[in-house]
Amino acid sequence: MHPNPAFRGETDASNLAFARERGFGLLAVAGGDVPLISHVPYLLAEDGAQAELHLVRSNPIARACTGPLPARIAVSGPDSYVSPDWYGAEDQVPTWNYVAVHLTGVLEPLPRAALWDILDRQTALFEERLLPKLPWTTAKVSAGVMDRMLRAIAPFRLKVTAIDGTWKLSQNKPAELRHRAADGVAGFGQGQDLGLLSALMRGVDSDG
Repeated sequence: MHPNPAFRGETDASNLAFARERGFGLLAVAGGDVPLISHVPYLLAEDGAQAELHLVRSNPIARACTGPLPARIAVSGPDSYVSPDWYGAEDQVPTWNYVAVHLTGVLEPLPRAALWDILDRQTALFEERLLPKLPWTTAKVSAGVMDRMLRAIAPFRLKVTAIDGTWKLSQNKPAELRHRAADGVAGFGQGQDLGLLSALMRGVDSDG
């Protein structure tokens, strides 16, 4: 998380809404020699108190998490390199704008009985975004096949104890310069979701 307060002004509600909508992040726990990391879809509760997820049983994190384990989910949003030339002003330097939210807490295994419900609710959330396509459900998979798949994965819950967000959108620049940089991001940016990032940069209320 970037320490500059100019980039840390979003509320917990905004950070949670972003993380809930994204639904995918990088789960990290402390390992023996290096951190253990896995990219996972998750289901974030409306109040942000917990994130439910599943892991393949052979995943090193699943093997390590036999009880409560400190963990963090890092959720990345739009991002791009920002060229100093785009500001149209002297004495600027390169930077990288981005949105990211960290959900920190305690990861714990859940009973096997919780797995099917988590999968059904998670799938329903993502399938709803594909309407008017007829939603896919686990009922479309034969019982034998589904049982074999469920045996290979395990359910977990991250109890969220801290929420941190960085929305680095050139808030520390005057509006005119920031809007020029937003044009540069939209037209020539290097990163992900450039149109969204450009719009967020333009939407900053304060000149920083």
